[in-house]
Amino acid sequence: MGLRTLFGFVSNDVAIDLGTANTLVYVKGKGIVLNEPSVVAVDRATSRVLAVGRDAKEMLGRTPTGIDAVRPLKDGVIADFEKTEELLRKLIQKVQSHRFLVRPRIIISVPSGITEVEKRAVRDSADHAGAREVFLVAEPIAAAIGVGLPVDKPTGNMVIDIGGGTTEIAVITLYGIVTATSIRVGGDKMDDAIAQYVKRAYNLLIGEQTAERIKLQIGSAFPLKEEQVMDIKGRDLIGGIPKTIKITSQEIRDCLQEPLSAIVEAVKDSLERTPPELSSDIIDRGIVMTGGGALLRGLDLLLHDATNLPMRVAEDALLCVVLGSGKILDELQTYHKVLMRSS
Repeated sequence: MGLRTLFGFVSNDVAIDLGTANTLVYVKGKGIVLNEPSVVAVDRATSRVLAVGRDAKEMLGRTPTGIDAVRPLKDGVIADFEKTEELLRKLIQKVQSHRFLVRPRIIISVPSGITEVEKRAVRDSADHAGAREVFLVAEPIAAAIGVGLPVDKPTGNMVIDIGGGTTEIAVITLYGIVTATSIRVGGDKMDDAIAQYVKRAYNLLIGEQTAERIKLQIGSAFPLKEEQVMDIKGRDLIGGIPKTIKITSQEIRDCLQEPLSAIVEAVKDSLERTPPELSSDIIDRGIVMTGGGALLRGLDLLLHDATNLPMRVAEDALLCVVLGSGKILDELQTYHKVLMRSS
């Protein structure tokens, strides 16, 4: 029995979609086993990690002075190295049945526009968190594989992956990216735009979780058949007391124009740089949208209106990247060309 075969019996190799908003973990042979918010709660005095994931997210904006609840990733990349390492370590420990009898091999999806320094930070975090071997894969390729697009064929496949921190747009053929556009605009920027609008228009201060809830409940990118109204609660900036106001879906759509326009321009830019032969494939096959941001109501209609191309939101839009990373993990020999191996 070879060493690699032995390692397979005593370690759970994992694929991780390390997202700004959520981290998803896929274990070889088991599928997706974890889907947790990318949040870490730390004791400020001792630097001890108190909670990660969903438990830590519930603390956002609600902690006493001695506890920090933070999101260690910003715009798709690591902003706090130590807390990202702790997040990865805790999540890997949750899924390791043999508790590091043999350290796992890990595939992590990263933005296509990531710098060499940012790649190193991701690899080092995974190494320190307990990885035996670390591979990186670009999020658009992982998403395309997760959707089931024929990335191995000489045909153009276009993917728009809209996450919490970044929007990744790529044209993929023969296991490689032909054109890629990566902008640091995603769900977080939409939440920020909503919070800033409410503050400016109503003198009301709301937290990021409230802004996200507004986006999910009444947010849209295209006019709705029936406009909606929502009650929101926050702190009045003038009186300093809690206050409730009503806000409409029309207002939210208007305040989302800036981040949505940036996504539309990035899609147009990527299409302009696509070779003509692949452009004809995209006309025939359409464009696939993945990621949590793709679920914003009417975003597919907005992009279709701007490009006149068929748009399709993937069935499991939130899971496409981790499913693709998991498929790469299961079939490393087939997909080794799409990986960036750690040194």
